[in-house]
Amino acid sequence: MTQMPLSRAFIVPHPPLIIPDIGRGKQKRVQNTIDAYQEVARQVGEIKPSLIILSTPHSVLYSDYLHISPGDRASGSFAEFGASQVRMKVQYDADFVQKIALRAKRAGLPAGTLGERNKALDHGTMVPLYFINQKHTHYRLVRVSLSGLSFLAHYQLGKLIGDLAAESDEPIVYIASGDLSHKLTEDGPYGFSPEGPVFDSALVKAMENADFMRFMTFREEQCEHAAECGLRSFILMAGALDGKRISSRLLSYEGPFGVGYAVASYQVEGVDDTRHFDQILMAQEADILRQRKATEDSYVQLARKALETYVQSQMTLEAPLDLPEEMTRARAGVFVSLKLNQRLRGCIGTIMPTRDSIAEEIIQNAISAGCQDPRFDPVNTTELSGLIYSVDVLMPPERVPSKTALDPKKYGVIVSTANRRGLLLPDLEGIDTVDEQLRIALRKAGIHDTEPYTIERFEVIRHD
Repeated sequence: MTQMPLSRAFIVPHPPLIIPDIGRGKQKRVQNTIDAYQEVARQVGEIKPSLIILSTPHSVLYSDYLHISPGDRASGSFAEFGASQVRMKVQYDADFVQKIALRAKRAGLPAGTLGERNKALDHGTMVPLYFINQKHTHYRLVRVSLSGLSFLAHYQLGKLIGDLAAESDEPIVYIASGDLSHKLTEDGPYGFSPEGPVFDSALVKAMENADFMRFMTFREEQCEHAAECGLRSFILMAGALDGKRISSRLLSYEGPFGVGYAVASYQVEGVDDTRHFDQILMAQEADILRQRKATEDSYVQLARKALETYVQSQMTLEAPLDLPEEMTRARAGVFVSLKLNQRLRGCIGTIMPTRDSIAEEIIQNAISAGCQDPRFDPVNTTELSGLIYSVDVLMPPERVPSKTALDPKKYGVIVSTANRRGLLLPDLEGIDTVDEQLRIALRKAGIHDTEPYTIERFEVIRHD
């Protein structure tokens, strides 16, 4: 069998305490992780890669851009962890990086070398290299950061990297650096969440079976509740292995400090055309979207038509004449929410009616959600077909004496001071308690929880 340039990939954690000068004996509590790391280093030493591609959650991080470290070299130390004497230098493969940036631009992927704020190596990079350098040092490095972009965008950048690697005649190894949940125990760094162990169990099983499709289907809310940091790094690696037949081995998993540490090894055995997971995911999402469109009611159809008309022609849609009477004669506040690739893409609304009818309220707020939400760039024409719409028609709010009258599944909430106001819709995924609902609404309003404020609740009729 012909050896492929990218023949091996690894998932590794990055706890600095496994460095002896930092752990000072504590590292013995994660000896399984250290033993697994040494096995990874041994395998890398046998391969002797000329290039190591490493993705890390702790380099330059943007919400909408995947950063790749530029330049010829970089250095770093563990000074922030009390071990300034532990230092390392790396040589970057500037040519390979420029090829990634160029192909990403051609593919329309927001990735490249712009905006580096800190050139120093991060611990997500240095912990893996600390062990690898004990067995192999003659390599160039490509350091890839994560972003707030979708799982699919990370997979597609990884796939692009894998395609470039396939054109090389040098041995290449991929290292996906990342920890799992940070909420495994009450005394952990972020406390405990029931989602923590559930998330780790599912992810470790997927690692063990090289089930990269499972990587792509975790809910964003579940990831947030579990406080994970490495999933997008693992998805980048999965993309680099797109279309490959893989043999996998889980080397270790443990979490005695409240953070999940997993080490896994992946060997490329050949080609497998059933493992193009970006294509599978996009086909599934397209099918779901077709089904949703087929069942949309008049409220959602109007929101979709209003935004599509505006984005494509810059014209404001006139309310169709064949709408149900309750949409043309009644007035109410309306919120229109947009999602793309399972992530919020815009949400704008009115608490009280500002137009002559619910239909006109929907039209205006659909356009505003797509083009005027300050958190997002305006929706472009290529995104229109993938949008999922939700329309909430608000009932009149009522003031309540205390939070005991709230229920985040039934009621939305409005918090107010003399000049600030924040609203949160009801029954939002991941918001299960009154305190969490209030905390988010107060944050949106810019109200500190120690300030006096009033609380109103409201119900909605949701169309999605």
